[in-house]
Amino acid sequence: MERDQFMELTVLPGTDRCGEREGFDRITLRPGDTVSIVGSTGSGKSAFINDIEVLAQKDTVTGRSILINGAPPSDDMVRDPAKKPIALITQNTRVIADLTVSRFLALHTKARDTDAGELITRTVALANEFTGEKIAGSTRMTSLSGGQTRSLLIADAIMIGQTPILLLDEVENAGIFKEKVIRCLKHYEKAVIFVTHDPLLSLITDRRIVMKHGAVVDVLEPKDEEREMISHVSRIDAFLVELRERIRAGDLITGDMPMCRMPRVTA
Repeated sequence: MERDQFMELTVLPGTDRCGEREGFDRITLRPGDTVSIVGSTGSGKSAFINDIEVLAQKDTVTGRSILINGAPPSDDMVRDPAKKPIALITQNTRVIADLTVSRFLALHTKARDTDAGELITRTVALANEFTGEKIAGSTRMTSLSGGQTRSLLIADAIMIGQTPILLLDEVENAGIFKEKVIRCLKHYEKAVIFVTHDPLLSLITDRRIVMKHGAVVDVLEPKDEEREMISHVSRIDAFLVELRERIRAGDLITGDMPMCRMPRVTA
């Protein structure tokens, strides 16, 4: 499905693990929307995005239904991966094909009947904006780290797949630059759902879905007071990113890191 054909995705409620109806009427995503899903381990976060990925029609354990542009998806959309408007990328994604990055992307362009041209180069360049570990076209897919793989697959979904809806399941654990990813996804007007435990990612999305006991219990829209916290959390996150990269590089961690310049957060 091309971007200009996708107008909205709607999730209709199912039931929790006790059979009680979920506490929302519908959740709608449109191009450019970003939503985070939060909750404790086992609260039903992954089941929520799996319902979207399979375009559920009350045929999963949750009983939810998914509409595309206000209607149930066609059989072709459900069964043909090339026609499905959804890409799911998880922290456990593994690529077993022993191909170079360029060859892997070339096969995708061929499957999509897209002219490769400079598209492969642009896709690799975009992936390199999301990760500190640079990716080369000649690198074997099986040699990529977790962060490199997730960065490449996100860039691939944007540039080659032109997928209008992305589901990202705890991909921040691979060490990608999440703020850059969100800015890019908004620029390309993708509808994105993040399953996350990351405070910054939860705060910078447009809405936050709260899960408990296998069901949606609340849908929150940040208020001005919460948005004021984003700059503080962003500074803390930037410090942790720098710390991680310096440790990876083999540096000794001394007192020269800018912790003293971080603002003190008060309740």
